[in-house]
Amino acid sequence: MPLDQLSAILACALLAGLAVFQGALIAGAPLGRLAWGGQHRILPANLRIGSAVSIGLYALFAYAALAKAGLAPPLIGESFTSVTMWVMTAYFALGVLMNGFSRSKPERLVMTPVTAALAALYLILALQ
Repeated sequence: MPLDQLSAILACALLAGLAVFQGALIAGAPLGRLAWGGQHRILPANLRIGSAVSIGLYALFAYAALAKAGLAPPLIGESFTSVTMWVMTAYFALGVLMNGFSRSKPERLVMTPVTAALAALYLILALQ
């Protein structure tokens, strides 16, 4: 399997896991220490809305990865899809920093490696 396709599939798997996690937070699971700065064990309504928005964004991010790897039609055009990969790489790199500096130790320990993996996978896609 080509590296870009493998990277896209792995990115989609991680994003699907994050979507399930965000869904659990929306449903009231006591996992809030792992997200949104870790200030709440169970998320308040405004952060649950943020989790719902995150799920939608993850779907877009996954589609963009699949499009870049040739596993889905391109977003608007090939050049737009390529630029999107660089934007996503920067987004996840920023996420590494934000999670790494979180006041919540559980968030630092769990989400920093996840966002680092996503940043690396999107970088691979951007370089293809």
